[in-house]
Amino acid sequence: MAERFDSVPEVLDRLRGVDYLADTSIAGVVYLADKLEKPVLVEGPAGVGKTELAKAVASSTGARLIRLQCYEGLDEAKALYEWNYKKQLLRIQAERHAEDWSEIEDDIFSDKFLLTRPLLEAITAEDPVVLLIDEVDRVEVETEALLLEILSDYQVSIPELGTVEAVQIPLVFLTSNNTRELSEALKRRCLYLHVDYPDLDREKEIVLAKVPDVTANLADQIARIVRSIRQLELKKAPSVSETLDWARTLVLLGIDHIDAQQAKETLHILLKYQTEIAKATKELSVEAK
Repeated sequence: MAERFDSVPEVLDRLRGVDYLADTSIAGVVYLADKLEKPVLVEGPAGVGKTELAKAVASSTGARLIRLQCYEGLDEAKALYEWNYKKQLLRIQAERHAEDWSEIEDDIFSDKFLLTRPLLEAITAEDPVVLLIDEVDRVEVETEALLLEILSDYQVSIPELGTVEAVQIPLVFLTSNNTRELSEALKRRCLYLHVDYPDLDREKEIVLAKVPDVTANLADQIARIVRSIRQLELKKAPSVSETLDWARTLVLLGIDHIDAQQAKETLHILLKYQTEIAKATKELSVEAK
C-alpha cells in the first residue's frame, strides 16, 4: 500500500492545510503510524482535538473517515457485523418448498446477507480509509478484546464465512478520555500519543485559523485569559473547543477587547459551573485591564 506521508514536516504542512495546527510530537506519531501500519492511541483531556486529529488526517490525505463511536453496551453486532435476518427470512420463505436445505443455508450466509459495521467496513474497504474508534475507554473489557483481535491482524473470523482479511491497512486512531484504564495488551498494540492543551502561541494560532473575523488582538487576549483560567482549581478546565466557542461569541458581539463586565456576561460559554464562573471572573478582572 502506498504510504500517505514522506516526512514529519509534510504531515505538519498537510494538517495545517486543513486548519489542524499540530506540533512536531503529534506529526511525528502520525508519520510513524503510517510507516509502521500501527494504530494510534490518543489520550488527553476532553476537547483538545483528539477526534479532530483523525478527521484532519482523513481530510488531508483524501481518505474516507469511518467512525465507531464507543459507548457502554457496544457489542459485536454494532461494531463488527450482523446478519440481515429479515432478508434471510424472506429468502427462506421464498424457498420453503425446496428440497435441498444446504443450498439455501449456504446462500443466506453469504456476503449479500451480511451487514457490515464500522470495523468490518474499514478492513474490507478498497479505498483508503482512516478508522476512528472514538472514546474507546467507554466500552467493556470484552469489546476491548474484540478490538484488540482485529487490530492485531487486521482480519475477522466469521464462523459462517471463514476469515476475512484486510484489503488494505487503514490508519487507525483510538481516542480515550481516561475514564477507565485500558488493558496493557491494547496499549502495547498501539503507538501512544498524549494530546494536551496547546501552549499560548498555538492556541492563538488555532483561534485565528478557526474563527472568521477574529482580530489578532482578540485572539491573543483570549489565549492568555484561557491559559490563566486553566491554572485555577476547576472541576473542568476550558477545552479548546470551548475556547473557540467563546471566541466566536465575542466576535459575534463585536467585542475586540475584553473587560471584566463582558467577560462576566460571556463566561458561561467557556465554563459550565457558576462557582467556577465567579472564580474566573475575579481572574479576568485583572487580566482584562
